[in-house]
Amino acid sequence: MKAVTWQRWISIAAGILALTIAIQPVLAGAPNVNAPSLNASSQPVPGLPSGLPMLPSLGETMQRDLRSGLALNGFDPVAYQVEGRATPGHAEHELLHDGAVWWFASAANLEAFRDAPTVYAPAFAGFDPTGIVAGVAVDTDPRQFAIIGSRLFLFRTSENRRSFVENAAMLRLADGKWNEVSRTIARY
Repeated sequence: MKAVTWQRWISIAAGILALTIAIQPVLAGAPNVNAPSLNASSQPVPGLPSGLPMLPSLGETMQRDLRSGLALNGFDPVAYQVEGRATPGHAEHELLHDGAVWWFASAANLEAFRDAPTVYAPAFAGFDPTGIVAGVAVDTDPRQFAIIGSRLFLFRTSENRRSFVENAAMLRLADGKWNEVSRTIARY
């Protein structure tokens, strides 16, 4: 065989050996003390800068930015109801709730959310209700929103928002499909 072929085989074998060593504690049922924990109450992961949000818990469903850990991409969930617009939150008004980091425009908004998170958190964990009707969880743009009754809905596009607002039956359909769709969401 050529030297390049041997190098590939050796590289593949080394990768398989490393993978076997890494998953051996999992297969044996013993905890791997070197593996980062996926529990929200865990210690910070060694090697990562301090100040990062904790890793989400396995039961988390709230849509959040995977790079920053921010729910609603840092927009204030209370401001939608109070001000009627999408308002960016600030890091100095931060709250960790249900495995996601929430930012608020003011301390008063943070306290309002802390007192009644179900009132201010978006419906369908922040996923687009038109996607829920179609049976899938679709990411949203927090600037595309509607408040119907007292519920906050987020949408991927202005077209999705318009079609949802104009068709009252879509809300009933989304409410009926949410339990099914929520079970398909990959939890980190």
